[in-house]
Amino acid sequence: MTALDDKINERFPGLVVRKDLVKAVKGNAIVPTYVLEYLLGQYCATNDEASIQSGIETVREILRKHYVHRNEAGLIKSNIREKGRWKIIDRISVALNDKSDAYEASFANLGISKVLIDSGTVKTHPKLLVGGVWCIADIEYDYTEDKNVTPWILGSMKPIQLSQFDYDAYLEARKTFTTDEWIDLLFQTVGFNPDMFGRRSKLIQLMRLIPFVERNYNLIELGPKGTGKSHIFSEFSPHGILVSGGEVTVPKLFVNNSSGKIGLVGYWDVVALDEFAGKQKKVDKALVDILKNYMANKTFSRGVEPLGAEASMVFVGNTKHTVPYMLKNTDLFDELPDKYYDSAFIDRLHTYIPGWEVGVIRGEMFSDGYGFVVDYLAEILRHLRNDDYSDRYRAHFDLSPDISTRDRDGVHKTFSGFMKLLFPHGDVTPDEIEEVLRLALEGRKRVKDQLMRIDTTYPEVDFSFTRKGGEKVKVATLEETEFPSFYYRRAQESDGPGQAGIETVGMPSTGNDRSSLTPKADTLATAKPEGPSEGHFTFAENQKGVTFDGLFGPYLAGAQKITITDPYVRAFYQIRNVMELVETIAKTQSPADEVDVHLITCLDGIRPEKQEENLSAIASSCDGAGIRFTWEFDETNTIHARHIVTDTGWKIALDRGLDIFQQYEMNDAFSFSNRLQQFRSVKAFEIIYLKSKGI
Repeated sequence: MTALDDKINERFPGLVVRKDLVKAVKGNAIVPTYVLEYLLGQYCATNDEASIQSGIETVREILRKHYVHRNEAGLIKSNIREKGRWKIIDRISVALNDKSDAYEASFANLGISKVLIDSGTVKTHPKLLVGGVWCIADIEYDYTEDKNVTPWILGSMKPIQLSQFDYDAYLEARKTFTTDEWIDLLFQTVGFNPDMFGRRSKLIQLMRLIPFVERNYNLIELGPKGTGKSHIFSEFSPHGILVSGGEVTVPKLFVNNSSGKIGLVGYWDVVALDEFAGKQKKVDKALVDILKNYMANKTFSRGVEPLGAEASMVFVGNTKHTVPYMLKNTDLFDELPDKYYDSAFIDRLHTYIPGWEVGVIRGEMFSDGYGFVVDYLAEILRHLRNDDYSDRYRAHFDLSPDISTRDRDGVHKTFSGFMKLLFPHGDVTPDEIEEVLRLALEGRKRVKDQLMRIDTTYPEVDFSFTRKGGEKVKVATLEETEFPSFYYRRAQESDGPGQAGIETVGMPSTGNDRSSLTPKADTLATAKPEGPSEGHFTFAENQKGVTFDGLFGPYLAGAQKITITDPYVRAFYQIRNVMELVETIAKTQSPADEVDVHLITCLDGIRPEKQEENLSAIASSCDGAGIRFTWEFDETNTIHARHIVTDTGWKIALDRGLDIFQQYEMNDAFSFSNRLQQFRSVKAFEIIYLKSKGI
């Protein structure tokens, strides 16, 4: 139990659950997370360990007795026949039998169909007609000689979703959390450990929730396999549905003209198309045309009659190539099927989530902390779809007048969605508004910049905003910052993204960074090719290509004495960072020179003997390499600044010390990120280079 977990339980009693319990009870049940958490919320919504263990056993017993496994359907049917009545958990779908003028239910796992269901239940739960709904139901058995009458009778049925909630209490509780605490609560709710991710990574993944709070929001996420792109849309909410992109047809998605049956967009808040990428996939051109019209106008046609819907559209798929490869050879929409590789379709996307920034999900990334019972949060998010927060930046910022109406709509919807997720209570600072606005601009800019590669008729757009007072800020995507030589293929003759006198988010800056969210600098090797010089540089979270060789090599070359001051060199990975810096020093020195490297740090109060052992190992490795490595502990424990000082006059101030890399597979000898720093994602950090006068 962390302090945050205690606070979550205190502010939301009975509405939160420990997230690792889902795995504990799931077993081999192929059932969505929100179904399991519905049950856990009934019996385990507490922080009392004894009650939790008792609740887990109860939920396991419910699943054992009542969840229908397909391979045990025969046994369940037998139980119903022998006992006359049995409670089951199954996915139920309903169809209208127009010959008998009756609604008939089908049970996915139990394998029975044509079970009569009253029209009142269908009207109350219309999603039964499209895609089906997970329910707890009582099934009865009454055999008759009439072959046209099914013996199965639906006694009662209750969809597995929250029946009511107190929205005002939700807002009041939100006021008691800091922004960081609230982000971590939401992040734990979707199942991930916030300690394993940086702020930008958390917000990028939480962006997947925006379709649940914004009507008619069009989102695409493309990235490597295994990054959890489809998880939220398949298991997070009973108001969203995930379908395979290859299985989508006009009747299934929009309307069946022969029967008049409305498709998925008419019943679900979010319709996500999985496995959307793939150049060779066959796609119905008519589907693409109707989809483009729906994404732009929120309507689709049924013959001559236009119909409206509010479903947000999400497209998720895998990429085969690296980002620099795509930027050099094609574009970031390269993997789309041919019919979707269409500028009119792409222009209707409000944002593009950079799936390559998320990273492959590993076991240790999952949370064992507390988060909302997902069904509760799903109802809150659905309630927020009625609100519009898109204008809440205007008291402090103005968007560039160069941004078109469609681009502005994309930015506004993303901004509004983020504000609903993070600040539903309305208490937000200008810096926090700017943080969200930058990410909203970046997401739409990623779409538009790629459009300019695909279709030359699209003009360049100034994605910037102005702070009240006149300071203009241009926004850049992270890949624009990392790979400028590939990114600006269309306008190589221009002066680049920056202009004199304008702060450019994505390029080297000597000013203060107002946000940890948005890229601010290229790697040093690109920013300072002429050699070591004074300057202040800010690096963006998730940026790659940053190495100690590039950051420090030119400044340490020729030094005979180097002093490293960092109070936090205790854990193994921190000491390994020191070793990698020593390796950089070894690469820069002349074989005929010797270098003294001295570390000033603080003693590890938990495992000092292990700290000494690891530092001694570095010293031993330096023997014979012309490096004398020594260290001392600051007994006063008063040092806070982190810096490197050389006898050649350079001082390198580091706000994070050497701890600039995000967690990576340190124990995997065959991992590129383990062996080569340029393949690691960095945390957001700043570095200042100062030269002593007269040296």
